[in-house]
Amino acid sequence: MWWLIRLAARALGTAQRRFGKAAPKHLTTARMGEMEAYFYLRSLGYRIVAKNFRSVRDHGEIDLIGWDEGVLCFIEVKTHSRSGFVPPEMTVDKAKKGYIRSVARRYVRQMQREHPPVCRFDIVSVVLGDEDRSPVIRLHKGAFAWRATRLPALETDVAQRPGALGKWRAL
Repeated sequence: MWWLIRLAARALGTAQRRFGKAAPKHLTTARMGEMEAYFYLRSLGYRIVAKNFRSVRDHGEIDLIGWDEGVLCFIEVKTHSRSGFVPPEMTVDKAKKGYIRSVARRYVRQMQREHPPVCRFDIVSVVLGDEDRSPVIRLHKGAFAWRATRLPALETDVAQRPGALGKWRAL
């Protein structure tokens, strides 16, 4: 069923690019990467509860927010149109992490629970490649922590869908 929804979403995106008002290329690339990340995370069992969450008082946004086995995950999606010298996940700098932390605090406060949930910050990097190839997706669980001074414990999962040709291999 998910393959049908994904196929329809890709077809609508292609139709919009060809017949709709032209959006800047970087925004189109980001939207495609977020869509691929969404379907990838769903296939891993994540339950996505928010997309492009913004807070009125804070700068920045959180691309995806979801639950992974009882852990609330704030997910930043970084997309490149092709592989290069620097992988997409390395472009999340200290300032961006600070914005994500700030918006995440606001999200947790608005939940109004007696005890805040266990939270994690993940980064999903997507390299789209050519249109005839499947994207290469990497998930970094726990990529950074609430405090900037603490070193993150990095768990990495690499996903290459059948037919994807990429330089990264599964660990």
